[in-house]
Amino acid sequence: MTPVERKRFKVGKYDILAQPAPGSMHMLRYTVMLDGRKIGSQLSVPSESDCRFMESPPVVPPLKIFSVTFRPGRPKKGSVRPGPNPEDAEGGVALPWSIKGQKRY
Repeated sequence: MTPVERKRFKVGKYDILAQPAPGSMHMLRYTVMLDGRKIGSQLSVPSESDCRFMESPPVVPPLKIFSVTFRPGRPKKGSVRPGPNPEDAEGGVALPWSIKGQKRY
C-alpha cells in the first residue's frame, strides 16, 4: 500500500496543505495558511468559515471568580448547627404564618 501523498489547494484566500496525519495511513491533516503563515490545522476538510474562525477567533469572556459561583452543598456528617442569634429574645425567627403546636402531615 502506498501512503497518501501531500496535496495543496485553496479555499477562498486561504492555502490548505493536506498531508498524512502522524500514525495514520489514511487520515489527512489539513494545515490552513494565510500569506505563508500557519493559522491552524484540523483533521477534516476545512470550509472557508472554519478558516475565518481560525484567523480571528471570537472574544472569550473573562472567567468568573470561584467564590462567586461556589455554592456549598449539604453539611458534613456530625457537623454542629449554628446556635441561635443572641440578639433574638425568643431564640428563633418568628414567622407570622406559623401556628404554635400545629401538626404537619
